[in-house]
Amino acid sequence: MTEIEVDHLIIGAGFAGLCAAIKLNESGERDFVVIEKDSDVGGTWHINTYPGAECDVPSQLYSYSFALNPDWSKVYSPQQEIWDYTKRVADSSGVLDRFVLDTAAEESHWDAERQRWIVTTSAVGSGARTTYAARTLIAGSGGLSEPSLPDIEGIETFAGHTFHSARWDHDVDLAGKRVAVIGTGASAIQLVPEVAKVAGRLDVYQRTPNWIIPRNERHFSTLEKTVFRYVPGAQRAVRASVYAALEARVPAFTRFPKAMAAVEAQVKRNIAKGISDPDLRAKVTPDYRAGCKRILVSNKWYPALDRDNVELITDGIARVTSTGIVAQDGTEREIDVLIIATGFHVTDPPIAQHITGRDGHTLADVWSKTGMRAYKGTTIHGFPNLFQLVGPNTALGHSSMIFIIESQVRYVVETVRAMRRDGLGAVEPTLAAQDAWSDAVQRRMRRTVWTTGGCASWYLDQFGHNTTLWPGQTFTFRRQLSRFDPDKYDVTALSTVPSDKGTPTAKEAVSA
Repeated sequence: MTEIEVDHLIIGAGFAGLCAAIKLNESGERDFVVIEKDSDVGGTWHINTYPGAECDVPSQLYSYSFALNPDWSKVYSPQQEIWDYTKRVADSSGVLDRFVLDTAAEESHWDAERQRWIVTTSAVGSGARTTYAARTLIAGSGGLSEPSLPDIEGIETFAGHTFHSARWDHDVDLAGKRVAVIGTGASAIQLVPEVAKVAGRLDVYQRTPNWIIPRNERHFSTLEKTVFRYVPGAQRAVRASVYAALEARVPAFTRFPKAMAAVEAQVKRNIAKGISDPDLRAKVTPDYRAGCKRILVSNKWYPALDRDNVELITDGIARVTSTGIVAQDGTEREIDVLIIATGFHVTDPPIAQHITGRDGHTLADVWSKTGMRAYKGTTIHGFPNLFQLVGPNTALGHSSMIFIIESQVRYVVETVRAMRRDGLGAVEPTLAAQDAWSDAVQRRMRRTVWTTGGCASWYLDQFGHNTTLWPGQTFTFRRQLSRFDPDKYDVTALSTVPSDKGTPTAKEAVSA
């Protein structure tokens, strides 16, 4: 099996992995490889192609600060535009020569003697295996990358078409079909209105309703796009105003949950406007504080549920048969297509099962005992030279994850620069530093709406802790990751163990 030595191995070619590659390259760290299990860059926005897929963060902010796009078509970008944007950024960045697509990371373990991560990959389709020996391992596989399937009796026996929203089967024609959608989260509220237009009948299975605010959508005019393109600072000023408006919401999430009453009133007006049936209105009105679950954005969801060919079912699912779904009240509804929109593995990321640290334990083993923990959401005790992008307590309930990704990548670059300057072969956060960081985050979490709001959400892990979200302003997070802090790390000098002679460079290996 071929072994390739590189300074940095990046897993994932979505927003996080692409950003890491670009910024490492700009800093002079050019010996890296990016592996991606799918066939192109773009991550979430390459894979999620369900009808109606759009971003729920304004376009001006849902983009890299170093690659503004003056040509967004509207306030909230559709999936295809975002994917096209990532491809343009990748094409112009000068880093694609070190991307290896259709390649999955199988196993990774830390070799203390060599001070390298030994990562085995396999090519999708052929199964051809390659081993990388990397100084650093940068995991950018994303928090919303692996679909979560519901544990429902008999679901594997359904004889019709079944697929998850994140793995949409475009070969299935839904026109006139009897369709069921399980789930009413962020993906469902976008795809259900589109499916309802073509399905003969659509059953939507809801476990818990969400607070869904109106989508203040509009297209950008030709004049606006011209100004964005040619007037210096204009688009950056608009971006800054969008950022400030979203940050102004943070106190309501983190310190004053009662302020969410204003959001609840807005949503109830949205419900009344979109749904005529009082009983249906009651079914879609949550009984917990707005913000406890992610606040969703749509103008189409409530009117879609009000259609004659759509039924919202809240009795719960007892089982799935070969021909349909049986609800808890015993009612069986026959269907032709089953669409699963039940979200992703967030607090138990599958990649953690494939990363083994210095003590021989996988990251999944460690987190199964403690919950997800990382120093500054990025580095992990017991896993030297591992950088987890979009790690524990880095996700947001109010703004753009790209701001967080850029902050983390800046920290990675600063750490790598310090390692090279000071001759360090391994850096690993101390357990005390990691615990202090994580404990402080959990203390701040106590008064947030995510803890006090009266709901059970995918933000919470098996211990009931919110290990998903950052409970504060994003600029605070960025400030705390602005520099590498060696006093919080166990550091080891660079090993003198020689590398294998004749090992190809990253570019040579990729081009081969």
